[in-house]
Amino acid sequence: MSDFQLTRTLDEHSADTALRADVLHGLTASPKVLPPKWFYDARGSELFEEITRLPEYYPTRAEREILLARAGEIAAASGARTLVELGSGSSEKTRHLIEAMPALDTYIPVDVSESALEGAARTLQAEHPGLRVHALVADFTKPLRLPEAPGPRLVVFLGGTVGNLLPPERAEFLASVRAMLSPGDALLMGTDLVKDEDVLVAAYDDAQGVTAEFNKNVLAVVNRELGADFRTDDFTHVAVWNREQEWIEMRLRARSDLVVKVRALDLVVPFAAGEEILTEVSAKFRQDGVRRELAEAGLQLTQWWTDGEGRFALSLAVADGETGWAGTPASSEEAGRARVTGTTGTDETATAA
Repeated sequence: MSDFQLTRTLDEHSADTALRADVLHGLTASPKVLPPKWFYDARGSELFEEITRLPEYYPTRAEREILLARAGEIAAASGARTLVELGSGSSEKTRHLIEAMPALDTYIPVDVSESALEGAARTLQAEHPGLRVHALVADFTKPLRLPEAPGPRLVVFLGGTVGNLLPPERAEFLASVRAMLSPGDALLMGTDLVKDEDVLVAAYDDAQGVTAEFNKNVLAVVNRELGADFRTDDFTHVAVWNREQEWIEMRLRARSDLVVKVRALDLVVPFAAGEEILTEVSAKFRQDGVRRELAEAGLQLTQWWTDGEGRFALSLAVADGETGWAGTPASSEEAGRARVTGTTGTDETATAA
């Protein structure tokens, strides 16, 4: 592929070093915690793909609905010639945007998995022979230096993954995205929205137990990579809605008193019956909160789209102080084209109030 480049910003030992640090810190903390990024080995990725097809798990379907309905508007609004995707994975959902962007010159996927980046690039370039792909093997939660590519650029962060970051982490992440943007560039971000508690909990505790297996997979990763002796049957999957923080918490709860050894760290970890490991936080958002967090990072919310049931949102934001996402002010006609229907059945304009 003559139009494919790959740049590695992570060395071959970086994942092992990070895992060791996270496990040592997390299993000696009170309460105990393991970051959700360690769900995603090959088996974890397969399980997550299965989760996205479950009847209870609406976010993937809702986001895809928006992309299918609004890809043309997003492409026109951004005017982007370069598409940057953070946490790109298989780039499956991004294809809807790429197909709607005839002027697109370059796609820059960013992911920690080199094999995922290469596989996605092969597929996309077969479908779009003129597309340049410059993949970055990188951790998108760290500051990035993007390769040279024509502007305007649209930075895309889909899947509601921003909700897995705690508020201080989100602030740092959004500030780092703002630092990437030049005049005329924009950020397209997916956020899962606050809704009925039963719907939220069911999405993270499905009847088939797939999410439970996915949650416990983090223990299998620690066992394999660090020589731990976790028995997954010793832990119960728990998903709860934190009303005060408006986020879902996934936890693993010890069924009885037990002791786990992590040989690679020379670590012995006691658990009391009922003690939990926090494995994921998944924040849910409201439009005003998204607007505020973007503004604090120096980004102005200009467009807001939801699916037909108002479950999920895509927001478009530009660097604060710029005249618009493509260098011109948004007209009332342009704002009207992005009118959407929310959960109450009332119309909400996509232009930030």
